[in-house]
Amino acid sequence: MATIPREEVITLEETAVWLRVSVETILRLAERRELPGRQVDSEWRFFKPALEDWLRGGNGKAALLLQAGAFAEDDSLPELLDQIYQQRGRSESEFN
Repeated sequence: MATIPREEVITLEETAVWLRVSVETILRLAERRELPGRQVDSEWRFFKPALEDWLRGGNGKAALLLQAGAFAEDDSLPELLDQIYQQRGRSESEFN
């Protein structure tokens, strides 16, 4: 899989500027899953190609799958997953 350029992944504030709306609007849409984004710990990240598809009125599921693919090579995901299971007080095997 090709590496995703860093500039393709943007913050909540950068997304608001890029879409020319308030940070509050972006946060509300992201929390409602109406805007493709991913929350990592307490911070939101957005994949520009998924946002572009969303703007064009593309299929929301396709945009989310595109975004998921962008994070597939992220080396921090196993550590994040471990943290999530620890916070929940459960092991990953309980969900499989």
